[in-house]
Amino acid sequence: MQSHNHLLTKSKKLIIFGLEDFADIAYEYFTYDSDYEVVAFTADSSYIKEPSKFNLPVIDFETIEKAYRPEDYYFFSAIVYSNLNKTRRDICHKAKQKGYKLASYISSRAFVWRNIQIGEHCFVFENNTIQPFVSIGDNTILWSGNHIGHHSKIGNHCFVTSHVVVSGWSVIEDYCFIGVNTTLANNTSIGSNSWVSHGTSLNGRIPANSLIKANSSAIAPLNEAVLFRTLAKASRARK
Repeated sequence: MQSHNHLLTKSKKLIIFGLEDFADIAYEYFTYDSDYEVVAFTADSSYIKEPSKFNLPVIDFETIEKAYRPEDYYFFSAIVYSNLNKTRRDICHKAKQKGYKLASYISSRAFVWRNIQIGEHCFVFENNTIQPFVSIGDNTILWSGNHIGHHSKIGNHCFVTSHVVVSGWSVIEDYCFIGVNTTLANNTSIGSNSWVSHGTSLNGRIPANSLIKANSSAIAPLNEAVLFRTLAKASRARK
């Protein structure tokens, strides 16, 4: 795993694929909390509208190896969960075919126990708690503020959003999206290629290729007088 100190010597040079929000965020974290120096951005030529980003060059991905020799640079694909993370997977595959090494980032403000296993091309944001004996596969993103319980396993090409609780001995298989504020009870298993909407509580075995929706919160017009009369009546009833 990498060291975490923005004062470290920048010993590795990095190219970021992408021009949208995640690329902005990846640039900030790699620049100020890693030993990677971002030297350029890249994207498919049809998506490039400006020649630079953060005063760094934006280069066509189709020909990037002509400007930046693969043996000298690392590569990170700052693509979120489109096509259930398969787009990000495919870009990584193309970069490796060109000869680039894939970079990972683990925030210095994440709690990561000493014996976790984590694959290549992962991004772990701040305030994640990753407990002992956890295994995380390749090309998986953990946005901020998640709890990954002991002995759990997260597969390859997954995207775990924010404030997700994965309790002990749980399994999230490959190509899954886990929405904000989702809770997995102990020993929960989510099959591959599944989408879990935000605010969902799960337990047991969820089959592959599942779409899991939480019940939406009811929305009604607010009548303050009625609301506070009801609250006051409930308060008196409890006394």
